[in-house]
Amino acid sequence: MRFYQSTILEDQSDKSLLELCLSKDSENYGFNLVVRKYQKQIYWHIRRMVINHSDADDLVQETFVKVWRNMKKFRQESSLYTWIYRIATNETLSFLQRKKLKYMIRPGNIESHLAGKLTDDNFFDGNEVQLRLQKALLSLPGKQRLVFNLKYYSDMTFEEMSVVLDTSVGALKASHHIAVKKIEKYLINY
Repeated sequence: MRFYQSTILEDQSDKSLLELCLSKDSENYGFNLVVRKYQKQIYWHIRRMVINHSDADDLVQETFVKVWRNMKKFRQESSLYTWIYRIATNETLSFLQRKKLKYMIRPGNIESHLAGKLTDDNFFDGNEVQLRLQKALLSLPGKQRLVFNLKYYSDMTFEEMSVVLDTSVGALKASHHIAVKKIEKYLINY
């Protein structure tokens, strides 16, 4: 039964979900479907940036609260999917900035701070290879790490990333290429 429900949910188009969300009679039901459709993807998108499960959980909740509050303002200039990713990304980047200030982490050191949290996290269940990859990712500057994560893990096109990050496709391709080279170098020298 669960597989059947999730298949129906995945087949539900963003357009029909939006119609449900924007109708006074079905807004709660529609929003519930939106959350169920995108919650897992958004969680992992955020988790790869903040590393910690609890922080990711909180940020997912904050993201969907913002989606709920702004659903009627959504101009549909992009897909619902990329709009939600943009909100999640902005929430995550703001969180990381606040964390730097709160813990007085010097610029550039947030990545090493997060790397130290990898193995402390009870929810991290990766093997040695996954741990190395995560450390390689954390050695990247924030923007390159974000671009790599969106391409590699979320399988997002550069055009979709362009909407989410408000950056040109060419700049994103360059960031991704540089990120891949840095990860390769890190893993070879590890």
